[in-house]
Amino acid sequence: MQKSDRKVILFLISLALIALCAIYFVGNQNQYTALSQPDSTCIASLQNPINANETQHSVHYALQDGKRITLFPFDPNTADSNALSKLGLAPYQIRSIYKYRAKGGIYRTPQDFAKLYGLTRKQYRTLEPYIEIGDDYLPAFTMATIQAYEQNKRAEKQRIHEAYEAYKASDTYTPYKKTDRDTVRYPIKIKVGEHINLATADTALLKKVPGIGSGWARAIVNYGKRLGGYVAVGQLKEIEEFPVEALPFFEVRGEHTQKLNLNTLSLSQLRRHPYINFHMAQQIVAYRRTRGKLTSLSQLRLLKDFPPEVIQRLQPYVTF
Repeated sequence: MQKSDRKVILFLISLALIALCAIYFVGNQNQYTALSQPDSTCIASLQNPINANETQHSVHYALQDGKRITLFPFDPNTADSNALSKLGLAPYQIRSIYKYRAKGGIYRTPQDFAKLYGLTRKQYRTLEPYIEIGDDYLPAFTMATIQAYEQNKRAEKQRIHEAYEAYKASDTYTPYKKTDRDTVRYPIKIKVGEHINLATADTALLKKVPGIGSGWARAIVNYGKRLGGYVAVGQLKEIEEFPVEALPFFEVRGEHTQKLNLNTLSLSQLRRHPYINFHMAQQIVAYRRTRGKLTSLSQLRLLKDFPPEVIQRLQPYVTF
């Protein structure tokens, strides 16, 4: 290639580079593309989203801690994070609202929104006029049909009452045995100074004692059968949670107890008595096996489970 040809090629390459540079710099002078009116309106709506409530009501602006906020009607049950942020709520408060709604929580009144974590009195006073709870989230009892139903119920109750009052005013009939009472279901209670004999009383008599109903009467009779008969009023205190206020109304006269033969009963039969536990029954059987028949409770006094008070308690209930 001739020298003159190389010069021509270099010149053309230089000219092309200059042209490209000129196009690049001239093109950057205008960074924005001209938009039509519909396009500009659409973009503006995307950059500044306003919910349906904002388009129907006037929007106000205020300063909160030096930051400009937008005030518009909103429903805390449906407002999105963008709307809540514009209202001046902090990100952690918006997250709290979303978590509350995700768990099924519902703001039924503006006062419910006041419980939002971190919401100050100043913030709530600012937002309260703009809180509008949607109809779907209001309490069901506020529905007109429910209110009408409740009103009809109250009116019907009032009519029934008025009808009864009118009947009562004209009623001259005196019921037969109006003051009589069912003494079987509701026995007349005895007075202070009167007594019921535990040795012979049945449930009907026991229920005449103040504080003793059907339940306690059965408990007294059942415990007496387990003992083999009562020998002292104080034995009633051995019944769990027995009402001790009733004790002054009892007495024991002509007691007759069923005796336990300590020489013939088996271990299982002996331990059925409330005053003989398993270890005591076992020691009685062992004594019979090693030393022969018992003739007196005093023979057991050297055993660890038979101190003097136990022997005295058992005395009315044993035989040999």
